[in-house]
Amino acid sequence: MAQPVQVIRPPSFSLFALGDHLVRLMQFRDLLYTLTLYRLSVRYRQSVLGYFWAILHPVLLMLTYTVIFSRFVKVPTHGTPYAVFAFSALLPWTLFSNGLTGATMGLPAHSNLLSKVYFPREIVPLSYILAAFVDFLMAFVVLVLLMFHYGIPLSVGALWAVPAIVTLALFLTGISLFAAAMQARFRDVGMALPLLLQVWMFATPVVYSISSVPMSVRYWYDFNPLVGIMETFRGALLHGAAPEWPLLVKSLSISMAVAVAAYIWFKHAEATFVDVI
Repeated sequence: MAQPVQVIRPPSFSLFALGDHLVRLMQFRDLLYTLTLYRLSVRYRQSVLGYFWAILHPVLLMLTYTVIFSRFVKVPTHGTPYAVFAFSALLPWTLFSNGLTGATMGLPAHSNLLSKVYFPREIVPLSYILAAFVDFLMAFVVLVLLMFHYGIPLSVGALWAVPAIVTLALFLTGISLFAAAMQARFRDVGMALPLLLQVWMFATPVVYSISSVPMSVRYWYDFNPLVGIMETFRGALLHGAAPEWPLLVKSLSISMAVAVAAYIWFKHAEATFVDVI
């Protein structure tokens, strides 16, 4: 019996084709699951600490920033111990940073696989994002223990962190697909990414409070989708506070627009990935 042949053609820039792409992606969900597990096993292979690195990385960052911003440079935290204050935002930031870095570099690293078999190419960057999310869940346990240590209760209001993570997932997926497609053609993207992430982190309220940002720049500052995400996540977990809805809605709107536009662009460019990688 003849094997089915899949002809890859550049699709048009169409919103109507998104449904077909998503249906085809679901048909390959087993491959996505397998690549995600492979990503986790390879990352910690021949490592003495193994999966403990998923916890150690944000913890070391938290300790470093705690020394700097609680001993030398005072940062207002509204009565919250700085260690918990910083760690509660370092978790989603680490998810974003690791997911974006891995997804951006993923396609060139799998050039042999891309040239031999057909599958939706977005599976490669998505597998890196899911692997980063597994690391996030492991480190989240440390945050809960840290909150318990400092006597900060985990209330029902912590569920407001869920829309923040959903928004982060949308934005991370969109940015990752765009960066992965660009990296396939221009290796400069991978070279510039570490610097971009360093600047982006300090343009986001991760190690400082949003109250430290001058009101004169808040209008433009809030167009960074990570601002609403970090503030909602931190406020929900540490204070059980409901989101600042205008800020979160702005982040969600931008994230959805980025995710849709990036996915359309990625599917348009995927036909030539093998030729340019």
